Amino acid sequence: MNIIEYSDREMLAMQVADELASELRKCLATHEFASFAVPGGSSPGEIFEILSGIHLDWSRVHVMLTDERWVPEDHERSNTRLVREKLLTGEAAAAPFIPFYDPDLDPGAGAERASVRLKGELPLSLLVLGMGSDMHTASLFPGAVGLKAAMAHHAPPVCALHPADQEERVSLSAEVLRGALSTHLLIFGEEKRKALEKARHLPAEQAPIAAVLGGGTVHWAP
Repeated sequence: MNIIEYSDREMLAMQVADELASELRKCLATHEFASFAVPGGSSPGEIFEILSGIHLDWSRVHVMLTDERWVPEDHERSNTRLVREKLLTGEAAAAPFIPFYDPDLDPGAGAERASVRLKGELPLSLLVLGMGSDMHTASLFPGAVGLKAAMAHHAPPVCALHPADQEERVSLSAEVLRGALSTHLLIFGEEKRKALEKARHLPAEQAPIAAVLGGGTVHWAP
């Protein structure tokens, strides 16, 4: 695990956006397409805005979320809404988006359908992760209903989970996250830096981030 420290969040956003664009270009130079999985939440918003204005062949970049709350795409808590507003604009508007949410299905059935859609997209070319102070990543929350199944080596690509006191969700499984060809984790502040260090010494069920990060790069700013 390589940790890169930045003086502030603005510098992190600029440099990470440039790094992601460079990796996408390299992938497209040797492959028909690049599969690009990104998180929701507020942390990647500025990176998305910068990245969306960078010129590359976005029509060959297949964008998907690492996880999604089981809410309509126009809901204020929808990760899809954030990605459409922040990333899939400007140059990046040409990128195909692979949705997980289906209003006609429950999370379990939706996860099954999404898993079928993703079979031709794996392994992920490029993965960006966030992490909570509870050491969750994607929707792999400690104690969530469905966590054990989503962490298993035989798990399907997309799994349904239900964290305590939150919406039901679907998430890429730990196996898919671990299998990404390139992984970048974004964390901000001292609390999350300490949580990441703590995660390295805990069982996977208590600290899911440690089970999926592997040799990825951590980008941290205060």
